Amino acid sequence: MTVNKILISQKEPLNTSPYVALTEKYGVGIDFKPFFTIEPLSSREFRAQRINFLDYTAVVFSSRHAIDAYFLMADDLRIKIPETMKYFCTTEAVAMYLQKHIVFRKRKIFYGNGTPQSVIDLIGTKHKDEKFLITTSDTSKPEAITRLFEEKGFDYTTVVLVKPVSNDLKDLDLASYDMVVFYNPSDVKSLYENFPQFEQGDIRFISYGHSIVGAMEEAGLKIAVKAPSAEHRSVAGAIESYLKDNQ
Repeated sequence: MTVNKILISQKEPLNTSPYVALTEKYGVGIDFKPFFTIEPLSSREFRAQRINFLDYTAVVFSSRHAIDAYFLMADDLRIKIPETMKYFCTTEAVAMYLQKHIVFRKRKIFYGNGTPQSVIDLIGTKHKDEKFLITTSDTSKPEAITRLFEEKGFDYTTVVLVKPVSNDLKDLDLASYDMVVFYNPSDVKSLYENFPQFEQGDIRFISYGHSIVGAMEEAGLKIAVKAPSAEHRSVAGAIESYLKDNQ
């Protein structure tokens, strides 16, 4: 069946050229609409975890949202984060974001290449005796990194700092779209919170990321294209692959 309108469940990216190219080549309309937002936990929600930031000498960050939530919580609880705190970030972009809150010093800020193993490599033997606080969200599954910490015998604790909150999509005419792209299990949660009677019908779904596949399949949503993969390295590439074979 022909695809005329596509909905992507994220904010419009800064670089829209791949999507403009799809529009020009296949005549499709593409809209961007985030299905959820990330918010910090309240002080009450945080306290229930019985975590004291000052009990730890190093923090592991994998997102900018977690960084904002960490320092916001410290301010709310009137905790002064010591200058000696070390920060291990999954990527350079996350590490550079720390400059919003602290002075960037290479001796205490380290970043990997996006993989859990790269964080382990950063720690090595030099920092193995630190007490690590691994930041997460209430829907993330940190086993990929905690398993490696356990294998190395590192002293760590996980803490939830942020949570996804479904956006109000009641005014969205979901039935007018022929294709929808999902990235996160929270997209599925938001879908059914906003449209409890939703039925897929002829809507084709594209999943981007490994964590979303299980949530979609559990909800009974059929996936037309799974990405990223060797054939579909980007969302635009996955969409084009489908359009090329079905338009």
